[in-house]
Amino acid sequence: MSRLLPKHRFEEIKREQRQAKLDKRRKVAVRNVSVSFLIVCEGERTEPNYFKALIKDRYSDIREVTIEGKGQGTVSLIKETIAIRDKSNKEFDRVWAVFDKDDFNDFNDAIQLAKKNHILCAWSNESFELWYYLHFQYLDTGISRSQYIEKIEREIQNRTNDSNYRYKKKSPETFDILQRIGDESLAIKHAQRLRESFSGTDYAAHKPCTTVYELVEELTHPEKLL
Repeated sequence: MSRLLPKHRFEEIKREQRQAKLDKRRKVAVRNVSVSFLIVCEGERTEPNYFKALIKDRYSDIREVTIEGKGQGTVSLIKETIAIRDKSNKEFDRVWAVFDKDDFNDFNDAIQLAKKNHILCAWSNESFELWYYLHFQYLDTGISRSQYIEKIEREIQNRTNDSNYRYKKKSPETFDILQRIGDESLAIKHAQRLRESFSGTDYAAHKPCTTVYELVEELTHPEKLL
C-alpha cells in the first residue's frame, strides 16, 4: 500500500501545480503580445531594402512587420496604403507610409489624407537620402536629391579612404554602410532638430526635413508601444 502524503505536503504540491499552470499561461500571453506594422513605401527597393535590413539587424519577438514597395508617390501612395490595410486579414497596430516630396505638388494633401485615415507618415523633403546624410552631418539648407547623393558619396569616400565608392540607390548594403561608418543616434538628433525648426502644416515648405527617424525609433523599440 502506498504511503499517504501529509496534508500540508499535499497542499504544497497543489499550490506548486497551480503556480506552474499560471506561469505557463503568462509565458504564452507574453509571446502573443506583439506590435504589428504595415510599412508601404514609395520606392520599390530603396526604402524597403533599408527597413528590411533594419528589422533583420534588430531582432524583436514582439514585432511583426509587413513591408511593401509600390512605386507610387504622395496621395496615390496613401490611397494604396489605405487599400492594403483595409483588404488585409491582419489587423495592424501601426500603419506607415514612406514617401518623398520630390517634385510632387500634392505633398501636403498626402500628409493630410494620411492623418484623416490614421496613417503615419515617414516623409522626407526633399528625398529619403536626407536621412542617410544626417548620419554624417547636420544640414539645414534645402538641396536636390542629386546633391544629397554627392554629399553622401564624399562622406563615405573620406571615411573609408575609398575614392571609387559610388552611391547605389537601390543597394541592400546601404543600411550596413550607415551602421558601420555613420551614426544613427546622431542622425536622429539631427532629424529632430530639423523638425523642431519648422512650424505649421505647409510641409512642402519644410525643407530640408524628414520624419523617417520616428519610424526607425518605433521599429527599434516596439516595446514602448505596448
